[in-house]
Amino acid sequence: MAHKTRLGVLVGTRGFFPTHLAQEGRKTILRILKEEGFNTVCLGARDATGGAVETLADARACGALFKKNAEKIDGVLVTLPNFGDEKAVANTLKFSGLDVPVLVHAWPDDAKKMTVENRRDAFCGKISVCNNLDQYDIPFSLTDLHTVRADSKSFRADLARFGAACRVVRGLSGVRLGAVGARTAPFNTVRFSEKILEANGISVETIDLSEIFGRAWALKKSDPAVRRKLAAVKAYTDCSAIPEAALDRMARFAVVLGRWMKDLDLAGTAIQCWTAIEEFYGVVPCAVMSMMSDALLPSACEVDVTGLVGMLALRYATESPAAIVDWNNNYGDDPDKCVLFHCSNLPKSLFAEHRMAVQEIIAGSVGAENTCGCIVGRLKKGPFTYCRVATDDVEGEVRAYVGEGRLTDDTLTTFGACGVAEIPDLQALLQYICALGFEHHVAIALGQVARGVEDALDTYLGWDVYNHGD
Repeated sequence: MAHKTRLGVLVGTRGFFPTHLAQEGRKTILRILKEEGFNTVCLGARDATGGAVETLADARACGALFKKNAEKIDGVLVTLPNFGDEKAVANTLKFSGLDVPVLVHAWPDDAKKMTVENRRDAFCGKISVCNNLDQYDIPFSLTDLHTVRADSKSFRADLARFGAACRVVRGLSGVRLGAVGARTAPFNTVRFSEKILEANGISVETIDLSEIFGRAWALKKSDPAVRRKLAAVKAYTDCSAIPEAALDRMARFAVVLGRWMKDLDLAGTAIQCWTAIEEFYGVVPCAVMSMMSDALLPSACEVDVTGLVGMLALRYATESPAAIVDWNNNYGDDPDKCVLFHCSNLPKSLFAEHRMAVQEIIAGSVGAENTCGCIVGRLKKGPFTYCRVATDDVEGEVRAYVGEGRLTDDTLTTFGACGVAEIPDLQALLQYICALGFEHHVAIALGQVARGVEDALDTYLGWDVYNHGD
């Protein structure tokens, strides 16, 4: 079951301003969060100043509540139904000990209700709260509008973006990844620094392909785990063109890989492919990788570990499967369109139609009988987000780019997994990719979450991030 995003809710208030606004605001904000699918941790209506935070005692009480629920809280929403007390807000976060994203929200005044009894002044209070958070060195996010109604479309979009950022930060913080096999020799492009990733809270565990092969061949065909996995492979897509022996090898490979991932608590894998697996094991790993990615355990080609990080960011942001593809071809003379392609291990959720086939590129060198197992088809049309993460060894940092586009239904006749992508000012993006030495791989997922991913990677993880949509 997917983790439901949980926010700590901090309602700010100040004695000079109407307390009833804070009480009403608390009730409304909790209702909106429930409607948008969030779980919450908040002071009760009888706690502190009517469930809001104003005094030092209130800050300690709310901070203690957040600390008690620290393992459950993905982010904190600071909402200001009136001016709010800036010190109380900052102190609450300090006392809580939380290191999670923070969204600051201020309620708008009604120009017809500017009397002492109904005036909010949250427009001004938000500036003071942000000033104090900056003094306390607490990073935070902002709503698109400086003040915004909690029941508006704009604020609901703010919440969706913030939820995505919270999930990415939680997902990537302390994440453990698996690198299966050595980097394929010709692919210098996917070299990366384990040390830089480790310094950013991302650990990489390695295993040699020979260990995977040895364990796989040691399994008996009658092993219940192999039989279950074989049934799952056959149920995943149309396998009618694939020999039973190849499907058996895929099932063994999947069982061994799954056990290794479980033993080491790995959230995803990056796997060596051509041509070692084909030559010495007799299948491509694509179908197994596709199944893992579709089950929200992303798997990247060619031991592209930082590509896997991008897949994970999108998987957490969208709460749906992510894929890794090549920026592969121009599409005619249209400067804002290109062909996305892989041969392929894409999760079936991204396809309009799909089937299992022979990997046509490698088949010419190792034989079609050794290259069964790729998942081919046309990508679904609709909006998508792309993301690339890389380590910069010279600067000693992680950098990334994100953006959004649209998968079209333009005519395209080719093999593998493919789609036509339309991206505004694509040529400028390609110039950026080449000029900064990014890889030819890019992670994609359906939906539009670029700003949430950018906020997570930049504001909270401290990476150097370029958003092509900004």
